[in-house]
Amino acid sequence: MVASAMAFLSSGTGRQYRTYGRQSRETEVVMRLWSLHPSLLDRAALVAGWREGLLAQKVLQGRTKGYRHHPQLERFREGGQPAALIAGWLLPLADEAAVRGYHFNTSLIASEPADAGSLTVTRGQLELEFDLLVAKVRNRDAAWLPRLGRPSAHPLFRVVAGAVEGWERASVPPPD
Repeated sequence: MVASAMAFLSSGTGRQYRTYGRQSRETEVVMRLWSLHPSLLDRAALVAGWREGLLAQKVLQGRTKGYRHHPQLERFREGGQPAALIAGWLLPLADEAAVRGYHFNTSLIASEPADAGSLTVTRGQLELEFDLLVAKVRNRDAAWLPRLGRPSAHPLFRVVAGAVEGWERASVPPPD
């Protein structure tokens, strides 16, 4: 299997791999463009989110062959202005990084950002992502757990009632 078609998701109980466009006995979630507020993300999620957001930007610009069919990109495409929407997703990550003393190179953002609240996210999706983050943080940085508080949305998203989004492929790993 091609390494660029995969990324690692640890559930603490093993590995899951999901590939897009290829058959495999293993499944893995390739990228996570969090709907959660960047202040909730631990260091690893914040840095990975930035990197994955830049990759998503390239995909949405048609500048890469990989990840074109990734389900998490659907909401950016369906929003009608994918470049501005992904820029509106990336900028708050850079702002949060600056608050923590990190520097994310915002000159890599290729468009003016969309306004806050330009996309919607369902309450069910937000809760699923929060549970995913809690499971990841529990395994890699338990000291961050008290900072999580309650789920809140990334500034790009307005929260609406509803179940988990149709494009979501992940499920919450069982507690250890």
